[in-house]
Amino acid sequence: MGYRIRKAAVIGSGTMGGGIAALLAGIGIPTLLLDIVPSELTAGEKEAGLSLDDKAVRNRIVESGWKAVTKARPPAVLSEESTRLISLGNLDDDFDKLAEVDWIVEVIIENMEIKQRLFERIEKVRGEECIVSTNTSGLPLKALAEGRSEGFQKHFIGTHFFNPPRWLKLLEIIPHEKTDPEVMDFIIRVCEETLGKGVVICKDTPNFIGNRVFSISSAFTVAHALDNGYAIEEIDAITGELIGRPKTATYRLRDLIGNDVAAHVGGNLYKLIPNDETRDIMMHEGSVKLLEGMVERKWFGNKTNVGFYKRVTTDEGKREFWVVNAETMEHEPPKKPRFEIFSKGKEIKDLGERYRWIVTQVDDKEASEETRRLASYLWATTAFTLGYVSRRLPEIADRLVDIDQAVKWGFVHEIGPFEIWDALGVAKTAKRMKKEGIEIAPWVDEMLEAGIKSFYKYRKGQVIAYYDPASKEYKALARDERILPIKMLKARKDAVIDRNTSASLVDMGDKIGLVEFHSKANALDQDIFEMMVQALDAAEDGRFDALVIGNEGKHFSAGANIFVMWMNAQQGDFDAIDAMTSAMQAVLQRIRYFPKPVVTAPHGMVLGGGAEVCMASSRRVAAAETFIGLVEAGTVGLLPAGTGTKEMLRRVVNPVMRIPNADPVSVVGKVFEQIATAKVSTGAFEAFELGIFEPGDRVVMNKEFLLAEAKKVALAMVAEGYQPPAPERIYAAGRDLLGAMKAQVWGLREAGWATEHDAVVANKIAWVLAGGDLTEPTWVPEQYILDLERQVFVELSREPKSIERMGYLLEHNRPLRN
Repeated sequence: MGYRIRKAAVIGSGTMGGGIAALLAGIGIPTLLLDIVPSELTAGEKEAGLSLDDKAVRNRIVESGWKAVTKARPPAVLSEESTRLISLGNLDDDFDKLAEVDWIVEVIIENMEIKQRLFERIEKVRGEECIVSTNTSGLPLKALAEGRSEGFQKHFIGTHFFNPPRWLKLLEIIPHEKTDPEVMDFIIRVCEETLGKGVVICKDTPNFIGNRVFSISSAFTVAHALDNGYAIEEIDAITGELIGRPKTATYRLRDLIGNDVAAHVGGNLYKLIPNDETRDIMMHEGSVKLLEGMVERKWFGNKTNVGFYKRVTTDEGKREFWVVNAETMEHEPPKKPRFEIFSKGKEIKDLGERYRWIVTQVDDKEASEETRRLASYLWATTAFTLGYVSRRLPEIADRLVDIDQAVKWGFVHEIGPFEIWDALGVAKTAKRMKKEGIEIAPWVDEMLEAGIKSFYKYRKGQVIAYYDPASKEYKALARDERILPIKMLKARKDAVIDRNTSASLVDMGDKIGLVEFHSKANALDQDIFEMMVQALDAAEDGRFDALVIGNEGKHFSAGANIFVMWMNAQQGDFDAIDAMTSAMQAVLQRIRYFPKPVVTAPHGMVLGGGAEVCMASSRRVAAAETFIGLVEAGTVGLLPAGTGTKEMLRRVVNPVMRIPNADPVSVVGKVFEQIATAKVSTGAFEAFELGIFEPGDRVVMNKEFLLAEAKKVALAMVAEGYQPPAPERIYAAGRDLLGAMKAQVWGLREAGWATEHDAVVANKIAWVLAGGDLTEPTWVPEQYILDLERQVFVELSREPKSIERMGYLLEHNRPLRN
C-alpha cells in the first residue's frame, strides 16, 4: 500500500505538540492543530461579555498554545511563511476534520484513560489508511491500543519526539505487536528523510531508551555530587564541553528541562520499573529533598527564571547567574571556577583520548588534588552509566548501537556510552568497575571471554559492525548510502588531490570535486581561496565536471579571518586590505560565472564571507539549521565587500525594480536593514525570505545527508547541461533614496538605538546601496557596485572604532558596541 502524508493533524497544542505542528508545517505539510475546549471563562472573557459558546473562547487554549510556539526562543517555526499552513481548532467543533488527514499525532496529557478515550473517538473518524501515532514518553502502546479495531491497531505506532522537536534530532519509533511493518517502514522513512530525524527503534518499555538512560544516569550524577560534597558550579564546569556534552552540562540542563518535569518524570518512572535493580537512585533522599524544595518554591528553571540558577542584575547593571546553595536554599553569587582538568583536557582534541586521560588522573600522584577529585567524579558517573546500559540490553533495546544513538541524538552527546567504553578499553574498564562493585551484564564477560575486545568493529576509522549479545558475534552495520563521510572519501586511493593548513581538494567520485574547509571555525583565509582557485583550475582542465564546497565542521564558516585584517589595519597597510578584498571578489565572481556548476553545502553558522561564498555559487544545498547572514556591520564595523552587498541588490532589489513604476523605497530598505543590523536567518527556510537563498536552492532536513545530496544536485546540473548566468546590471537608486536612508539612521541615533559609530557604518552602507554619488536612479554594471563596496570597506577599516571592534571580537569572541 502506498502511504503519503498530504495533510497531518496534531492533538495537543503545548510546547511539544505545537512544536511538532510547526515542524510539519515547516517542511510544507498542511497541519491541523487541535486542543480541548475551556470549561470556564477567564476574567477577561467575562468582562468582554463572552460566553463558552463563542469561538474565541472555544479556541482559546489552542490559540494561546500556538502563540507561545510562534514566540519561542530558540525559534520553533522554520519560517514565517510556513505558519500559514497551520489551522487551529478544538476537539469538539473540529474533530470531524481528522477524517481529511493522513497522519494524526497525539500529544496530550500522560494519562492512560484520557488517551484511550481519545483514540476511541479517533477510530470513528479516521480514514482507512490514516496513521495514528502517540507521543507518549513511556505509557505502554499495547495498553493504549487495547480495544481498538484491527485496522486501527495496524496503523498505530509510537513516535516519541524530543523537545524542542525542531532542534533535537532523536525520534524514538515504538511499534507494538500489531503495527503493520509497512506502516512502520513508511513512518521511519518520513521521519528520517522528510523530518530529518535520527530514528531509533525502541521496545515498548517505560521511558523507552533515551529518557530511561538519562533519567537514571542523571539521578546518579546529582546524588553522587550531593553525597560527596561537589558544588553545583564544579559539576557544571566539568560535565559539559570537557566530556563532549552541551554547555548546559548537568544542572543547567535540569533548569532547561524543568525541575517540575524532572520530579514528575522521576516519580512516574520509579513506579513503572519495579524490576530495575537501579531504580532506588531516583528516590535518593538528598536529591528528592532538593528537588521537592525547588518545586515548592516554584523554582522550575528557565520557564520561571529561577531554578538551580537565578538570573540577577547587579547594582552595576551587570547580568549574573547566581547559584543555589543546596543546604541553605539561597542563591549565591557565582564563583566562576576555572579548573586545570578542563584546560588541560580541552587541549586533547580526540574525545576518546581525552576520556582516557581523565580516568588516568584519578590515581595520578603528579596531578593536583583538585584534578584527582574532579576526575574521580567523572569516572564514578561514567562507570555507573556504563554498567547500567550494559544491564539494560536486551530489555530496552536489542542493539547496543540504538542506545548510543539515542543518547547522542536525544541529548547532543558527541559519543555514546558504549563508544566511551570502547575508547577506555572494554576489558580494562570492566575489571576496574567490578573491583569497585559496579555490576556488569553477563554478556559483556561472555564477549570478552570469546576474545572480542570491543563493542564496535572499525575499519579505517569507520564503524562497520557492532557486537550482538544474542548471536554472540559482530553484526554488520549497513552503510547508509544517504551519508557521504569525508573521512571515507579520503580513504580512497589518490582521493586527496591537495591539502594545505585550511582546506583540502578531494575527489568525491563521478568527476565531482570537493573543496573542504578545515581552518579554525572554518574562517576564510588565503589558503582557502587558493584551494578554491586550484579546484576551479582543475575543473577547467577537465578533471571535474562540477564542484561542491562543503565540510563536516560544526559550522560551514564563521566568515573571513579577521586577524589578518586587524593586523593590517593596525599597521596602516590599507593597500593590503584593498588587495585582499579585490582578490576575494575576483574568486567569487569567477565562481558565479564559472562554466561548470559549483554547489555549496552550508550548515550551522554561515556568516559574512561564508555567506558571500554561498551566494556566489551556482546552487545551494543547505541544512535546515543554517544560520546565514552578512554580519560585518554588527561585528566589526565594516560592510560586506566580498560581492555580498552587490549580491543582495541583485537578488532582492533587481527583480522588483524591473517592474514598471516600482517604488524602490521598501525593497532597498529591506536590504539596508538586513546589512546594517547584521541580520542572520533563524534557519535555511528564512534565508529564502531574506533573499540570501533563491528558488531552486534545496533544504536538507538531515544534516548527515548534506554532502551526498549536494553531490546529487551537482550531477543533476551537469546532466541537465548547466549554463552559467548572464552578467546583470544592478539597480542603483541614487541620492534621493540615499537621503531617506540617512534620515532613518539619524532617527535611530537620536533615539539611542544606534551608537555614533553604528551611524557612521550605516551611512556608508547606504551610500553603496544607493550607488554612491549618482544623482538619479541608474542601472549600473556589477563592477561599479563591487568597486564601491571595496572602497567603503577600506575606508571603514581605517576607522579607529572599527579597528577596536575587530580587536575586541578577536579577544572576547563577541562584538563590541562602541
